[in-house]
Amino acid sequence: MAAQSKVIAGRYELTAPIKHGGMGEVWRGYDTVLDRDIAVKLIRPQIVASDEDREELVGRFRREARVTAKVEHPGVPAVYDAAFDGDTDQLFIVMQLVHGVSVSDVLAEQGAVSAAWAASIGAQICSVLSYAHAVPIVHRDLKPGNVMIARGGVVKVLDFGIAALLRNDVTKLTSTGRVVGTKPYMSPEQIRNLPVTPQTDLYALGCLLHEMLSGQRAFDADDEIALMYQHLEEDSKPLRELDPEIPGELEQLVLDLLAKHPADRPENAWIVYDRLAPLLPATDRSSPDGEQPAGVIPDPTRPYRRPAAPRPRPAERPEPSAPTSSASKIDNVQIDEVLAEAESLIDEERFTQASDLLSDLLPSASSTFGPQSPAVLDLRVRFAAALFLGGDYRKAAPEFDALAAAVAKLDGPDSEEVLEYRRQAVVCRIALGESTRALTELESILTAYERVHSSGREYLELRLSLARLRLGIGQDQLARQELRELSRDARDLLGDTDDLTVEIAALLARLQTETDE
Repeated sequence: MAAQSKVIAGRYELTAPIKHGGMGEVWRGYDTVLDRDIAVKLIRPQIVASDEDREELVGRFRREARVTAKVEHPGVPAVYDAAFDGDTDQLFIVMQLVHGVSVSDVLAEQGAVSAAWAASIGAQICSVLSYAHAVPIVHRDLKPGNVMIARGGVVKVLDFGIAALLRNDVTKLTSTGRVVGTKPYMSPEQIRNLPVTPQTDLYALGCLLHEMLSGQRAFDADDEIALMYQHLEEDSKPLRELDPEIPGELEQLVLDLLAKHPADRPENAWIVYDRLAPLLPATDRSSPDGEQPAGVIPDPTRPYRRPAAPRPRPAERPEPSAPTSSASKIDNVQIDEVLAEAESLIDEERFTQASDLLSDLLPSASSTFGPQSPAVLDLRVRFAAALFLGGDYRKAAPEFDALAAAVAKLDGPDSEEVLEYRRQAVVCRIALGESTRALTELESILTAYERVHSSGREYLELRLSLARLRLGIGQDQLARQELRELSRDARDLLGDTDDLTVEIAALLARLQTETDE
């Protein structure tokens, strides 16, 4: 081993730098335990050092990496490890090493690509996004440098491991306040620091397709302020004005992807894939398929000789069914033991194991004590929490809905517990990109708060969340009106210097600046 080499966590030897970015460095490495080449992403030490609560940051980082690792798709490099190395004071992620060429290198070398190449790359990205958005994870930084064409023409989407997890909170929809993304490919909602959704990635895909087809960025002002203005206010030049040979359906798709409001873009990656599908090369299993010589850009149309498709569309999850009479009987001691074990697993951040354990027990507990019994409701609360903490929002949302309905029968529809379960379901739906449904539900929750809990800080926070959601789906005028009323109420209740009052005032000021421009 060379004298200047560095070893992370006692096993990962860094052998050569690959690239540098805003969040850190990527190195080629070697796993001395499993005897394989790897890629290691090192998070900039300043990011760790500047955080007031290092333990919280490291814990969040590990949780995000675990959820990111759930994106099981050949177009996503596998995540092998993610931790904090106390000996080197270094946060790191260990990933599969991808051999190939980035789209940024392709564009730098040869300029615009053919419509078939652009459609093939875009469709493979949609396939990846369909899996990621189902977790749900939003990439937030899709760009040519984060898309690689690997050997065999398979497209790999990189950098899901950093700041990619969609972690919305109903009372503050940006968890760190940091804007994540790269300016030429950043959506209007990212620039405005509004909630990100799967449509955020689709906007970046529109920027990427525009650049691949024309050789020019969709927005490319000389300075950062002008560039952000273009994203917020200006339309991109239609592709056929740059090259009349580009298919009209591709031009229209790119224009739709670059809509300023997320609600005006295609609804999801499946729809974009379907619109790209007619432009993909036809299946031709008999065509020559020899190994390409070194230095030749892999052909991204190759996978469509054996067509690749996105993840199947998720079916609506049925409401929890009543337990069958064949479920075995249990007692309170067994329930207490399982609850204690589940709590221990949750404390250790082993959320999947905790949810599996609770799920296995629930049918027997419901059969023994009844679905409305306190013991069963307690199990269901822990089950929903484990799903939520593990990032499985698609399963957690109906569990919180069912809990709210069950408790409402006992305590009434406006009890604090019922409203809290409904609020958690809203958080899940925001994370899933179901902004319209989340907005409707949040309006209903606020109506209940106005009846019984309308004087506290939490009520003000919910109103702020509602206004942010409105901004995210284009209801700007109504959001501004609600924010002005909210700002007055926050000053009266909390004072001018309270953090929440200041946050509302800052958002109003930013919206006013955008209007003035």
